[in-house]
Amino acid sequence: MTDKRSAEKTVRDIRRATRRHYSAEEKIRVVLEGLRGEDSIAELCRREGINSNVYYRWSKEFLEAGKKRLSGDVAREATSDEVKELRAESAALKEALAEQVMENRLLKKSVLGDGEDDI
Repeated sequence: MTDKRSAEKTVRDIRRATRRHYSAEEKIRVVLEGLRGEDSIAELCRREGINSNVYYRWSKEFLEAGKKRLSGDVAREATSDEVKELRAESAALKEALAEQVMENRLLKKSVLGDGEDDI
């Protein structure tokens, strides 16, 4: 009995590891093809090798994203490269600000002559 279970688990693991991952462009192509209605959804899914539930999920996500975009909700998640760039820019700006603050303090001290920060 355990041999059969381990064999089934191995088959599931292999299927999971070899499952095709569709890019956003491929998903859009499949959804648009389904929306055209030239073939049935079942035929489209067979041809693409996907479950019809997957097609309907992609279709729902596609239409919801379009709805959000058309209603003016353009918020999106930043990519990790964008986040790294923004963090680097933020650090550079903080450093520049710190330099300006220090320069202002030095100027105030030189104007006051007594070394106090009272302005």
